[in-house]
Amino acid sequence: MTPTGILETALYAEDLDAAEAFYHDVLGLERLSRVGDRHVFFRCGDGVLLIFNPAETATPPAPDAKLPVPPHGMRGEGHVCFRATEEEIDRWKQHLAEHGVAIESEFEWPKGGRSIYFRDPSGNSIEFANPKIWGL
Repeated sequence: MTPTGILETALYAEDLDAAEAFYHDVLGLERLSRVGDRHVFFRCGDGVLLIFNPAETATPPAPDAKLPVPPHGMRGEGHVCFRATEEEIDRWKQHLAEHGVAIESEFEWPKGGRSIYFRDPSGNSIEFANPKIWGL
């Protein structure tokens, strides 16, 4: 058996208001749900980007919880890479600049494709890359 794809990707942010504003207002993702200061979820293509507050998700669920999700979380900077064509990467560079988001790194991969890297308000490393970098 082999998984057919990734359904969810998770990042962690202590300031969910800043994360929600960034991923919705700057990256344009549709917010699916938010639960207080615990999490905010976004649709991204045919997947979901989960932003959790690590202080809230590290706590075990109550014994009678309707959704007994095990504790999880991380500290420090995570990473996510969004799929983009070469033309989209150029448009993203301009769009990010218009929103005051600095490009941290940009380069061509040895096997083809290009990436740009920048940071979200929590310091997570965000990338836009052409799928060619993985031979896709």
